[in-house]
Amino acid sequence: MAAPPLAVLHAEAAPVLDLLTVPQVMARLQLGRTAVYDLIRTRQLASITLGRARRIPTHALTNLIRTRLEQDAA
Repeated sequence: MAAPPLAVLHAEAAPVLDLLTVPQVMARLQLGRTAVYDLIRTRQLASITLGRARRIPTHALTNLIRTRLEQDAA
């Protein structure tokens, strides 16, 4: 049995990093644009800038929700 090419192994090992736009985050959280940018400004929601575009990793959105749920449970 032949081993898969090295490129295939490397691609499978790398985690997929999905990036969301601000409007996508607005829709998922059902918040307005200002509220989302306030979360970014206060570093409650991590983001990156690519050129002039702001992108939010899906894991950052998940972390925000998890943190808020834990705070509400405490």
